[in-house]
Amino acid sequence: MQLEERDPAGWAMKALREAGGTLVSEFAGLDEAALRHRPAEDELSLKEIAVHLRDAEELALRQLTAASEEPDKRLPVWDIDVLPFERNYRDVDLTGVLSEVRNLRRQTTALLWMLRDWDWRREVTHPYRGEITITMIARELAQHDLEHLWQVRRLKHELVEAANDRDEGLR
Repeated sequence: MQLEERDPAGWAMKALREAGGTLVSEFAGLDEAALRHRPAEDELSLKEIAVHLRDAEELALRQLTAASEEPDKRLPVWDIDVLPFERNYRDVDLTGVLSEVRNLRRQTTALLWMLRDWDWRREVTHPYRGEITITMIARELAQHDLEHLWQVRRLKHELVEAANDRDEGLR
C-alpha cells in the first residue's frame, strides 16, 4: 500500500510543505534577465511562473476555505492559466510575490491542519467538474507544485546551457 492510499491527508500535507518550499527556493539568486526570459512566446518566464503559483495558491485557498466553511455552495473558480498572458507579470516585484506565495501556503496548510479526517472526504460542488473533495483539491495543488518545480528546473538548466554556449563562442 502506498502512502497516499493509507493517509491521503498526510501525503498531501507532506507534499505541499516540501514541494512548495523547494519551489520557492528555486528562484533565489536569479538575475532579472533570467527571470523575465520566455523560452518561447507561448511559454511562461520564471517570473510569470512565480506569479502563476501565487494565483494557484490563492484559488486553492479560497476553494478549501469555501469547502470547509460553506460546503453547500459552489466552489469559486477562475482560469489561472490565462492570467500570465493577459497581465504584465514580468514586471512584478518577485520578492513580494514569493512572500505572498509563502504567506498563502502558510494559510493553506494551517486550514488543512485544522480539518478532521471526515472533512478531507467531504464532497463539494465544483462548477465544471462536479463533486470533488478537499483531499482532491489539496492533492491537485501539490501536483501543481511538482509540475512547476520540474518546469522551473528545466528553464534554469536551459538558461545555464545557453550561457555556457555563449561563453564557448567567445573563446
